[in-house]
Amino acid sequence: MANSMHSFPRQEAFQAAIIDLDGTMVDTLGDFAVALNRMLEELALPLIEPSAIELMVGKGSEHLIRSVLEHVGAPPSRYDSAWASYQKHYMAINGHYSTVYPGVTEGLCALRDTGLKLACLTNKPTNFAKPLLEAKGLLGYFDVVFGGDLFERKKPDPLPIVKTCEALGSEPGRTLVVGDSSNDARAARAAGCPVILVTYGYNHGQPVRGVDADGYADSLAVAAAMLRPPSPAAHP
Repeated sequence: MANSMHSFPRQEAFQAAIIDLDGTMVDTLGDFAVALNRMLEELALPLIEPSAIELMVGKGSEHLIRSVLEHVGAPPSRYDSAWASYQKHYMAINGHYSTVYPGVTEGLCALRDTGLKLACLTNKPTNFAKPLLEAKGLLGYFDVVFGGDLFERKKPDPLPIVKTCEALGSEPGRTLVVGDSSNDARAARAAGCPVILVTYGYNHGQPVRGVDADGYADSLAVAAAMLRPPSPAAHP
């Protein structure tokens, strides 16, 4: 089934949408794998498989680096040098090994066409997120872009969503959150926002349909279409 919904506000009730980045709009696993393995090589540490990285994505770059170091058996004392190396290598290849998911551009266009304000809210550092969006032709759709470094706490804490709603001038109950993981859903729930999860993202290796959400969509275009009222049934 392409999507499913619980009770949901009508389209005209929405003021804004907050959309996640990694695993929701852009498949960045390739970027992570290249940058992390260049970091590990520079530090003379064992390399890591993309399948292992996928389970670590979503809680911010700091958490990712610590998880990778633990995975390869390196002590936490290597964190500072690893973080500096990772930033250098990620900035050098940002967007080169990533792809925009099908339906993202169509979904963003559809959401903008309904008059919604749009924000990209990610746990990724802002200086990684904005160049990536720009490289993929997506930056212009958003009124604001906030990375995980701009707030005291990251998703799944509700603080970033609450602050993003404030920046957009939207009420949480009338602000749709679209993400790919339990981080997004838990943050949205705690902030009082309705939430749709896409079915193709990372979600720490767990089935996304097992996460409490208002709906599930196989693309961002489908998620945008879920806001439209159903067409009246045609009469013979």
